[in-house]
Amino acid sequence: MRIVVVGDVMLDVDLAGEATRLSPDAPVPVVDVSSVRHRAGGAGLVARMLAQDGWPVTLVTMLGDDDAGRQVRAQLAGVRLVAGDTGYPSPVKTRVRAGSHPVVRFDQGCEKTPVPDVTPAMLRAVENAGVIIVADYGRGLAANPGLRKLLASLAGHVPIVWDPHPAGPDPVPGVAVVTPNMAEATKAARSAGGAMDGPGPGDPAADAAGILLQRWGSRAVLVTQGEEGALLLRQGDHSPRNVPAPRVEAGDPCGAGDRLAASLAVHLLAGRDLPDAAALAVHDAADFLAAGGVAALTDTAPGGRGGERTGPLAGVDRLTEPLLLVRAIRETGGTVVATGGCFDLLHAGHVRSLKAARELGECLIVCLNSDDSVRRLKGPERPIINQHDRAELLLAMECVDAVMVFDEDTPDAALDRLRPDIWVKGGDYKGARLPEADLVESWGGRCLTVPFHPARSTTGLADALAKVG
Repeated sequence: MRIVVVGDVMLDVDLAGEATRLSPDAPVPVVDVSSVRHRAGGAGLVARMLAQDGWPVTLVTMLGDDDAGRQVRAQLAGVRLVAGDTGYPSPVKTRVRAGSHPVVRFDQGCEKTPVPDVTPAMLRAVENAGVIIVADYGRGLAANPGLRKLLASLAGHVPIVWDPHPAGPDPVPGVAVVTPNMAEATKAARSAGGAMDGPGPGDPAADAAGILLQRWGSRAVLVTQGEEGALLLRQGDHSPRNVPAPRVEAGDPCGAGDRLAASLAVHLLAGRDLPDAAALAVHDAADFLAAGGVAALTDTAPGGRGGERTGPLAGVDRLTEPLLLVRAIRETGGTVVATGGCFDLLHAGHVRSLKAARELGECLIVCLNSDDSVRRLKGPERPIINQHDRAELLLAMECVDAVMVFDEDTPDAALDRLRPDIWVKGGDYKGARLPEADLVESWGGRCLTVPFHPARSTTGLADALAKVG
C-alpha cells in the first residue's frame, strides 16, 4: 500500500561551520562555512524520510521550473514524483549554523502565491493512496478546490494525517487526525473565536484541541508540545489523552513535526489505533531529534534493504513492520510464513531452521518471546540477551523479513493478528501435532516442520559459556 504525501515543497540549504570571532564591521558572529548541504524541504522532507526508511511513497506537489526546483527533484531520488508547474520561483530557505546552533535563516521566493491548478495525474495519484499525509506549508496546494473535494471524499475510508500551516486552509472534514503544534493550535483556536485567555487552571492545549475539533470536523486533533509530548483529543472522548515524550538532548527541532506526521501515517497504515499510533509517533520524533535531526539525514538516495536508515522509523519500516508486510505480500499473491521462539543466543541450528522456513514463501516473520515471556518459560536467569538485541540480530539475517515481539506465554495472539499461510517449527516436533495447529488451520493455514539439528541449543551454548567464564 503506497503512502501519498500531498503538499508544498521547497529547497532547504544548510550552511554549517564554526564561529570563533565577531565581524569587525558589526557585532555579529563570523561563520567559517565548512559544509553546504541541499535537501528537499516541506512535504519533500516528509517524502524523503519515508523513502529513506524503505516505504513506497508518492509525492504530489508543485515544482518551479528553475534551478532550485531542479535541485529539489534531484534530492527526491527514490520518491515517485507527481508534480505540476507552479509558474513561480521555487522557495528556498537557507539556514546558517555555527556548530549545532542556528544563527540565521534567509528566505527567498517564499511570498504567498495564488492557489495552483492540479493535474489529472495528481488527482489519480491521491486516489490510489493507502494512507495520505497532507503537509501544508502555506503555498496554496492544500486550498485547491478539486483536491479538497477528493480528499473529503476519501477521508471516510483512507487515513489522512493533516499537518496544518497558519497560512494554509482548514483541513477538510473527516480526516483521521490533524497535528498542529501548540503555537499553531492556539492561533487557530483564537481565530475561531475560542476563549484561550480565561482565568483558572485550564489546560491551553486541551482548550485549543476542543475548539479545533469542533471547527475542523476532524476525527481527532493531536497538539504537539515539544519536549512535553502531545495531547490527543478524539471525537467522542470525554477527556483528552496526554502523550508523554521521552527526555532527549536535542538542538535544532527542525523536521520533528515532519517526522511525527510520517510516523503517524506509517502506524495507521499498519492497522494500529490512533492512541497507539500517536504514542509511537511522539517517540519516533524524539528519537529523530536525539539522533541529530535533519542534520543526521543521509545524503544518499533512499534505498531498500541493506541501506543505511538513520531515522527512528528504521525500527518500523516496511521490512520490520509485520502487519504491513503481510498486507503487501498478500496483495501480490505471495505466501506468508511465520515461526516463533525465544532465539536467546543465536546459533547455527537457528540459522539453518530460519533459512529453511524462508524458502517456503515470500516472507518470513519471526514471533519473538518478550523478555518477560522468556523469564516465565525458562526461569529468572533468562533471557541472556534482551528482546531488543534479539530482534536486531534476527533482522540482520537476510532470511528474516520482520519480527513481532509478543508478551504472552504462547504465540497464539500474535498468530491471530498475522494469520500466516504457513506456521513453521523445528523438526523436534516431527510426528506430533503442533500446539498452534487448530488456530492456524482455522483460517486455512498450514503447519510444517523444518529439519532439526541436534546438539545445537541455546541451553547447551549457555552452559559451555558458563564453563569458559
